[in-house]
Amino acid sequence: MVTIALSKGRILEESIPLLERAGIVPSEDPAKTRRLILATNVPDVRLIVIRAADVPTYVRHGAADLGIAGKDVLLEDDGEGLYELADLGIARCRLMVAEPQGMAQGDDPRTWTRLRIATKYVRVTQRHFALKGIQTDIIHLYGSMELAPLVGLADRIVDLVSSGKTLAANGLVAVEPILDVSAWLVANRAAMKTRYRALRPVIAALTEAQS
Repeated sequence: MVTIALSKGRILEESIPLLERAGIVPSEDPAKTRRLILATNVPDVRLIVIRAADVPTYVRHGAADLGIAGKDVLLEDDGEGLYELADLGIARCRLMVAEPQGMAQGDDPRTWTRLRIATKYVRVTQRHFALKGIQTDIIHLYGSMELAPLVGLADRIVDLVSSGKTLAANGLVAVEPILDVSAWLVANRAAMKTRYRALRPVIAALTEAQS
């Protein structure tokens, strides 16, 4: 049995058509069922649907052989025990620094020396600004990032931006890009050595489906 871990949310929505093009069709609609383990039309392939941040953990520990996760999640994870096999080109967005519109009018990122930032991407944010020699006070949040500058918790945020509508609705504007993000296919390192014959056709089908 080959188990593929899928991230909930936008990646799940865009993964299902990709899987179908690869000839892997879930037995139930993941958007409608409460089941977290789904059989497919391929007898030896099943899907598990989990939180995006948990995909690397499930794959690393062998609970899933393959996974589809955003590059943001993979960079925030330490990557141990994983192979990043292919950029699937789905769920594209950008990881950005955003700040209140009033602040942005007179702000120049080239003059930043110390920032107070709210984000769930602590490692990625620290690495980005450390390379630029900018000190950061980072507040780790798990959601509703846009609220932080509005109530004085942080001056700026680092978060994923797709259309920018949520930022605009909360009076924020993106001012600096950190990372272009898309969903990647990852594999358990041990499984690639011990079960490669079983994984190879699934990997090939998925990578061909995105091209």
